[in-house]
Parts: sequence; C-alpha cells; structure tokens
Amino acid sequence: MKYLPIDSQLFVRNRKKFTSEMKPNSLAVFNSNDIYPIGADSTMPFQQDRNIFYLSGVDQEESILVLFPDCPKENHREILFLRETNDHIAVWEGEKLTKEKALETSGIKTVYWLSEFERIFKELMSQSETVYINTNEHYRASIETQTREDRFNKWLKEKFPAHSVAKSNPILQRLRSVKDPVEIALIQEACDITEKAFRRVLGFVKPGVWEYEIEAEMMHEFLRNRSKGFAYTPIIASGNNANVLHYIENNKQCQDGDLILFDTAAEYANYSSDLSRTIPVNGKFTDRQKAVYNAVLRVKDEATKLLVPGTLWADYHVEVGKIMTSELLGLGLLDKADVQNENPDWPAYKKYFMHGTSHHMGLDTHDYGILTEPMKANMVFTVEPGIYIPDEGFGIRLEDDVVVQEKGEPLNLMKNIPIEAEEIEALMNS
Repeated sequence: MKYLPIDSQLFVRNRKKFTSEMKPNSLAVFNSNDIYPIGADSTMPFQQDRNIFYLSGVDQEESILVLFPDCPKENHREILFLRETNDHIAVWEGEKLTKEKALETSGIKTVYWLSEFERIFKELMSQSETVYINTNEHYRASIETQTREDRFNKWLKEKFPAHSVAKSNPILQRLRSVKDPVEIALIQEACDITEKAFRRVLGFVKPGVWEYEIEAEMMHEFLRNRSKGFAYTPIIASGNNANVLHYIENNKQCQDGDLILFDTAAEYANYSSDLSRTIPVNGKFTDRQKAVYNAVLRVKDEATKLLVPGTLWADYHVEVGKIMTSELLGLGLLDKADVQNENPDWPAYKKYFMHGTSHHMGLDTHDYGILTEPMKANMVFTVEPGIYIPDEGFGIRLEDDVVVQEKGEPLNLMKNIPIEAEEIEALMNS
C-alpha cells in the first residue's frame, strides 16, 4: 500500500463498537472484495470492501473476518482468515500479509490461513445461534454484479439453514457515519493532497489546454503524495459540459472565456475527499460569471452553518432551498411569480440547482449514514451547492468537506483550498 501504516487501535475500537451492538450468542462475517476481471488475464485494480477494512484494516484480497464476542473459546472471539503466502506468490505478486503483520495491522491475535476456514467456521456455527451477514444497503446502491460477499452469504444460508440471520448493515450505517479522530485525520490528509493538486492546476490551466491534460496533472500530484488516485471518477467540465452533472469524458479543449467546473478529489488510505471548484480558463471571471459564482459561494457558506447536531436531513435541504431561491431571485434567474406558482414537490430553484446539497463522506465518497436520523458531532459531510445555466454556457459548483462539531460551526477540512474568486484569479495570474 502507498499509504503510511494506520494505528491498529482504530480498528480495535471499531470492532468493540460493532460487537457491543450484536445480539447475544451471535457471530458476524465479513469478506474481502473480489479482484474483478477485465478480459484475458487482465484485472481491475483491487478495492477492498469498506466494512472489512473499517473493522480490521486488512487491505488484501481473499480475507475473511469473523467476530464472535460470546465464543466459549476466548481466542476465537476475533479471527482473521488470510490467503497463505509463499515464495512463489512473493516473487510474482509481492508481499502478502503474514500472521505477524496481520496482528500488527489489525490488533487481532488469532489468524488462520483460508484453508482452515470451513473446519473452524463449522465449529463456530455450532456454538452460535445468530449470524450477521454483510450486505450493501446504501440508499444510492444499484448493484448488478454478484460479489464475493453475495456468494458467501448464499453458501452460508444453504449450509446452515437453522441459524437466525441478522444484518450488519444497520449497525454499520450508524457507526461508520460518526468518525473517530483518526479517521478525520485520514480524511484531512486526502483533502490536503487534493489541495496540492488543485493549486498545481491553477498554474497550469490556460486557453487551449484539454480537460484530460488537467486530469493528468491532478493524478500526478495525487500519486506523488501516497494516494492511489481519484476518490471517484473525476469531472473536469469546461463550458457547457458543466451543465451535465456527471460529465466524465474529460475530452474537450478549454476555450478562452469559458469556465471549468472541477469535481475531483484524492483518496488516502481508502478514505475519500470530495472537492468542487470552478475557475476561468483565462484566469479572469466576467462580471456575470463572478456574480453567479459569489451567489453559489454565499449559499455554501450559509448552508454550512446549518450542519449542527440535531439537524434533520430533510429540514436542512428545505432551508438550503430557501437560501438558493433568494440568490436566484437576485440574479434574475427566477422572478416572484416563479416562486409563488412553484410545485412544492419540485420547487422553482430546482431548475438551476437540481441535486442535493450534502452527503455523508468517509471510506466511501457517498458514505454510510441514516438520513432519517438527526446529525451528530463528528459526522463528515460535503456542502456542494451549484447553479447551472445552459442558456449562458456555464455551470458553477463549489464544494468543501466539513466535520460537524459538538458546538459552533462545522470544521472545514478544505479551508486552505482557494475558493474566493479574487484569490483564484490572483493565483492563476501570478
């Protein structure tokens, strides 16, 4: 892994929080993700299942974590099963986790090779009544591919039909949404790497550059700072491309007078950052562009203040909609009749700002969190309002990542990344 070692006590704490929510005499199982094939002997880069990583720190394929806090055998209350390494694997694929290294990484003392899994797991199941399975129930999830976890869950239910089955997901949705200080530090590192990349492109962009060239500049800076790369598919949208919310082709030439909307950010140690900025190709906003830009910035700043403990998700978005409506009236994009006659299910402001303002962030860019429950301290959210005007050939989105505080305004993890229009102009022209 490119990232520096993470203190194993993070994962010890995470497991303790998870097992404290389990039913008596139950066990939970978590599998690593597959390495997905492309064709011939090619594969996609490995991405670890976020739940097994959250609970163990193990970032390796073909790994299984079993948690059984009431197990009669004390040494079987936490078990890691790993792919056994050997000299051949070391030569062809590189170093894999040894049992000693797995303990150092996870804090788990009992480590077996995968070849022993079925024998030991049969014994564990004979001692338990309920088994927690790992399923992806994120509100944005839309999955057609059968995962390693899916195959395992099918095998488990066929092999042990008399056991009660419970879901790990509701527990993890709550636990993962509130970040440990170590996690916040890792997200901050991802944000700091993103800052370096953004400052790099401020000095690179000029009329005639291509969107993919900007993408390459950012990737260069990510890799040289221990990131695997982009936390999500990058959006580098010049001109009217910015009005396509998920524009990812990044294949157009940037023209003098246009704006470029960036939605690009680094990961670090599997933790995401999520940044949006909008800059002028030639280093100078027009008066109209700057007026819209500053309106978006005001909405972002006011929306950020609303992210406090106790706030309800639905109420938050209603309030942000009111702030945005006021700004759109000021810009002449809406008039009073538009607002008076609006459809409550699709308010007038949605013509120019059609997506949500915030989402949870962490191990996943759209991280776990239950949207019907009040916000809590140490939750991490994006704040990302935008105004999109196809008729004028540009769209503007601004986004920072913030941590909800027990008292006061959220902590902005991206406070050092340039955002004021005048600062961006000055840096582009320095």
